[in-house]
Amino acid sequence: MGRIRKWLADWIEVFYSAKEKNLQWQSANQQLKADLRQRQALAEQALAAELKKKSVQLEHNIALLKTKSAAELSMFKTRCRQDVEDYKQYLASLDKLKQSIRNSYTHLPESVAFTIHHHAKYLLHKMWEAEDFEEKMRHEMQLIQFMTAVHEDARQYLEGASAEHLPQKTLSLIQRQ
Repeated sequence: MGRIRKWLADWIEVFYSAKEKNLQWQSANQQLKADLRQRQALAEQALAAELKKKSVQLEHNIALLKTKSAAELSMFKTRCRQDVEDYKQYLASLDKLKQSIRNSYTHLPESVAFTIHHHAKYLLHKMWEAEDFEEKMRHEMQLIQFMTAVHEDARQYLEGASAEHLPQKTLSLIQRQ
C-alpha cells in the first residue's frame, strides 16, 4: 500500500507542479495577453470604422450612378421621342409627296404614285434603321436624291419642259436600287 501512496503522492506533486507552472506563466504573460486583447479590440474598431467609411463611400457612388443613369435615361427618352416625331414628319412629308405626284401626273395610274411613295418609305426606313453612321448617311443621300428626282420630274412636267408623260428620273432611280 505504501507504493500506491507514494505513486499517488508523486502524481499529485506533478499535478500541482504543472498547475503552479501554468499559474506562473499566466502571471508572467498577463500583461502580454492584456496588450493582445487591447490591440485586437483596437483593430476591430479600426476595421469597423474602415468598413463604415467604405460603406458610406459606396452608398455615395451608388447614388451618383443612379443620378447619372436617371439623367442618361431621361435624355435617351427625349431623343427617342424626338426621333419618333421626326419619323412621323418624314412620313407626313412622303404622304404629301404621293399626293403631289397624283396631282402632277393625273393621267398616271394610282399604283405608280403608290410605288414611288412606297419606294421613298423604303429608303426612309433603311436610313432610319441603319446602325452605322456612314451607312445612315449613304441611305439619307439616296433618299435626298430620290426626293429631288421626284420633285424635278414633277416640276418639269407641270412647266411643260418635259415631253415625257412619266417621271423618268424617278422611275430610273427605282430600277437602279
